[in-house]
Amino acid sequence: MAIAATDNQTLNLGQRTERVRDAAYRIRHHSLNMGEVQGQGYVGQALGAADMFAAVYADQLDFRPAEPDWEDRDRFLLSTGHYAIGFYAALAEAGIIPVEELETYGSDDSRLPMSGMSTYTPGMEISGGSLGHGLSIAVGMALGLRHQNRTQRVINFLSDGELDEGSTWEAAMGAAHHQLGHLTAMVDINALQADGATAGVLRTEPVTEKWEAFGWYAQRINGNDPRALLQAFDNIAAQAALASRPSVILCDTKVGRGVPLLENREKAHFMRIEDNEWQICRDQLTEGFEGSNS
Repeated sequence: MAIAATDNQTLNLGQRTERVRDAAYRIRHHSLNMGEVQGQGYVGQALGAADMFAAVYADQLDFRPAEPDWEDRDRFLLSTGHYAIGFYAALAEAGIIPVEELETYGSDDSRLPMSGMSTYTPGMEISGGSLGHGLSIAVGMALGLRHQNRTQRVINFLSDGELDEGSTWEAAMGAAHHQLGHLTAMVDINALQADGATAGVLRTEPVTEKWEAFGWYAQRINGNDPRALLQAFDNIAAQAALASRPSVILCDTKVGRGVPLLENREKAHFMRIEDNEWQICRDQLTEGFEGSNS
């Protein structure tokens, strides 16, 4: 049975938002548990992008959990392979992999390596790692679906650091040229990359205007606001009838979102977290989630 997007017809925006918010909480919780297995990792990115992953898997995609390669599925491409810890949590939340398997994250012979690889993990469409390739693959995939007279959507998740790469902009130009209206890019703008603040490595602003100049329908939102994410997707669905052009959702997020201890950590790209801090992180996450729902 296909789920997610097909269910939205019976839910209003408030109900959909609540479902995504709940899913994002569980994704964050799973991410912390996985991070504790290794004692370190890209936990900050997983927490920051959890709302984005939840919006896609709890609301947007048509897929079959028991059949990750179902021919009529929508495609979600994780270009940022180091975000795999958060993506695995989303796959578990979606029922594609067992929650119990998350305990094997990063271990020998695990299907869940620290950087995403399609040859290992069910539901992982592409292998990520060297940044800047995801959107090019997404364009090719979207073109391939069109040539097969298929209507499935392709959603590509990429980072603001990937906007440093010329290949990303070549792909953006190609997507607009070929009028790939079934292609959507989601950019995690957390303002941080391996070499420091994104603005200091290579300034990409004004980023919204750049995407628009390349022919894309662009929206910039708070990527940690589930309601804003769903409204952005609804806007894309509404404009699709007017123009066959690709869409991009530019999501401003905060590294470590939901866990104050990690939100304020100075070195946040690859976090080392002390043994005694993991439970503090989980407690803060739960307190914040329960407080927002009270």
